[in-house]
Amino acid sequence: MNLPPIESFEGQWSQYEDHLYEIFLETVVRGGLTFKGLPVKSQYRSETNNKGFSFWHIISQGDQENERTPDFRRCERIRWISWIIREADLNQGISWWENKRSNKTHVVLWCESEQFAVILAQRKDYYLIKTAYMVKPNRERAFRKERDKFLRTQKDRTR
Repeated sequence: MNLPPIESFEGQWSQYEDHLYEIFLETVVRGGLTFKGLPVKSQYRSETNNKGFSFWHIISQGDQENERTPDFRRCERIRWISWIIREADLNQGISWWENKRSNKTHVVLWCESEQFAVILAQRKDYYLIKTAYMVKPNRERAFRKERDKFLRTQKDRTR
C-alpha cells in the first residue's frame, strides 16, 4: 500500500500547525473529495486558532472540545485522510462500514494495516468529516466486530 508520506514535527509548533492546515485545505477542503458519489465536506465552526473545527478535531485528542490537545500521530498522518477517502472503494486494504451513534449514521473508513481510521458523518446529500485517528488495540477488536456485522447484513440484503 502506497500511503502518502507522514508530516514529521520538526521544531516550532505554530509553523507546523500552519503547514498541516495548508495540507488539510489543499487535500480535504479544496480536494474535491467524494464518497459513494456524494461530496465530502468539513466543518468550520467553531474555530480554534483561526482554523476550522474539522481540522482541529482531526489533529487533537480529548473528551472535552475546549480541552483537546495536539496528537502528533494524527498530525503526521494528515495526508492520509484524503487518500483513504479516495481509495475506500478501490483498495482492498481499506474497509468501510456504517454505524449508528445515537440517531446519526456514520461511516468508518479503516486502513487496518496502519490502524488508522477516518470517520464521516452521513448527511442528506453529503458526508461531513468527523475525525481521523490511530485505532488503539482495545478498539481494534470492536472495529472488526462492527465491520463484520455490517458486511453480513449487506450480504443478507442482496440475497
